Amino acid sequence: MDPDHLGIVRFADLPVVPWRNGGGVTREVVASGRSDPQEFDWRISIADVSQSGPFSAFPGVDRVITLVEGERMELVIDGVVHVLGLRESLSLDGTSQASCSLPAGPTRDLNVMTRSDRFSAAVAVRDLSETRPIAVSGAQIVVLLTGTAVVAGADESQAHLEPLDAVCPSGLHVRLVTGSGRVAMVRIEDHHQTRAQ
Repeated sequence: MDPDHLGIVRFADLPVVPWRNGGGVTREVVASGRSDPQEFDWRISIADVSQSGPFSAFPGVDRVITLVEGERMELVIDGVVHVLGLRESLSLDGTSQASCSLPAGPTRDLNVMTRSDRFSAAVAVRDLSETRPIAVSGAQIVVLLTGTAVVAGADESQAHLEPLDAVCPSGLHVRLVTGSGRVAMVRIEDHHQTRAQ
């Protein structure tokens, strides 16, 4: 079955792109509302951090960083030190002065960015179970962090996921993810739609 039918984005297929400030590389998983590479309404990417240094500035953007590989990352955000452990998340303003150090070696993080005037994001790490599938639909994205998983569509089609593969549904069709390991669940909320309801 074609993985696109199930909304699967394969980590192995994602192009490697330099950071805006040239200090690292990232792989974009999915983005919305963009006409050129530097503009988006929201974006989810996976970044490799191999050396200490500053973060790129993203004025008008809120960020949620989740450490998905590596023991820990130490961040200094507007002069305040934060220690981010494996599978922990931290929110910050894209205009903040932010830098990181890697006391335990290179890391990899899941990076969710949203336009602060319109969108917000929440990230939760959950255990994946064969007996309790995770339903994915609408503005929800699931990234497999560890283990193995299968995603199934409403038409009973299915495909296997490898670590760091993502399920990014389009439309209202529900996909069910089962397996063992851990996943990051990303929910994007549109403030305009919320106020209209």
